[in-house]
Amino acid sequence: MLQSTWRNLRTRAKLFRGDERGNFVMIFALALLPIIGFIGAAVDYTRANSARSAMQAALDSAVLMLAKDAATLTPAQLSSKATAYFNAMYSHAEAKNVTITATYSASGPNGSTVKLDGAGSIDTDFMKVVGFPQLPFTTSATSAWGNTRLRVALALDNTGSMASNNKMTALKSAAKNLIDQLKATAQNTGDVYISIVPFAKWVNVGSSNYNQNWLRWDQWDDQNGSCSNWRYSTKSSCTSRGYSWTPGNHSSWSGCVTDRDQNYDVNSTAPVGSNLSTQFITVDPDSSDPCPVSLMPLSYDWTGLKNKIDDMQPTGGTNQPIGLVWAWHSLLQTAPLNAPSEDANYAYKKVIIHLSDGLNTEDRWYGNGYDPSPQVDSRQSLLCSNIKNTGVTIYTIQVNTTGDPTQAVMKNCASGDDKFFMLTSSTQILTAFNSIATSISKLRLAK
Repeated sequence: MLQSTWRNLRTRAKLFRGDERGNFVMIFALALLPIIGFIGAAVDYTRANSARSAMQAALDSAVLMLAKDAATLTPAQLSSKATAYFNAMYSHAEAKNVTITATYSASGPNGSTVKLDGAGSIDTDFMKVVGFPQLPFTTSATSAWGNTRLRVALALDNTGSMASNNKMTALKSAAKNLIDQLKATAQNTGDVYISIVPFAKWVNVGSSNYNQNWLRWDQWDDQNGSCSNWRYSTKSSCTSRGYSWTPGNHSSWSGCVTDRDQNYDVNSTAPVGSNLSTQFITVDPDSSDPCPVSLMPLSYDWTGLKNKIDDMQPTGGTNQPIGLVWAWHSLLQTAPLNAPSEDANYAYKKVIIHLSDGLNTEDRWYGNGYDPSPQVDSRQSLLCSNIKNTGVTIYTIQVNTTGDPTQAVMKNCASGDDKFFMLTSSTQILTAFNSIATSISKLRLAK
């Protein structure tokens, strides 16, 4: 009996050992805790990431505002302003223990920098069960400037129509204000250069350049000199009759030039002595179509630049392309204007601001000085495309106080619809220049 009972117990034990029907419940019970833990961790991490993303957005905005005057602040003032800017933009109910640290560096591989470091945490709902009552998060934002330098050319209409409706007075005030605004963005010498190109039918490159080898004198010499027979007043009429012609002294030249031969009139090819077509043609304007004030190459002589603006006077017909092409030449490190060399440690942003109040009426080949000339517009369209293809940003301003149509050539010349300004009053010139100055200043922000 005892042996029979023992055999029965062993048999049942073997059956129990091989029975797997209850294993699923046991396995599920054992796995449930980590599954809940993983789900809970995902929920807590999502909440922490939301708080961090909101902090990043606030830091990005705060650091850009702080960069405007960081160089003038003490460390305490920097920290105070950083905190104020950040607190005004950061609102996240779950974020705890939030701190930010502001650091300013006057010089470094990226120029001047402001860095904001932010840190915080959230209270966990699930991970505290496994010993993590809080989840920390950190992020940062940096604004750098000074590693990008600005070179800005102003091509400004000095034609006769600018005398009406207070346009020239308003232009002078707005242009000088822009110079002051761009000056304020310069932390170091050479950070910002500005050139000024007043234009009408001609551009005045400065009479003191009369000995430069990039000038071409055939047209001027034909009109200035003396014939061995006093009856003839031009070289062509004199020499064609067998008389001798003595050219005038080039030092008496006014400084004005006209368009180069096509297609050099719309490109940046440097002049060479072996090719007359690349050289700039001197002219002899008269009282009915005089020479505008001379241009000023790239400079950071802020007083001199503003004095040049004050010297501008409205006179003559409208040839926008010649103003644009000389603004372009002023940005190039080649003859005739030989822009200052560029430091390989910096990036350079080049900009042309072009303002005109009238339709194109004449250039060297086309137009009568009164009626709009579609041929001059065509030259300008080609020129603008060539300029933009070299990476130069163009802003254009049409000052339309007389009901002229929108100039398609000026609108298309701009480097985007947001860079074309159609004004109907001279009082709007200041607003347009302020907007452009703000836009250009942002080009100096690297991040």
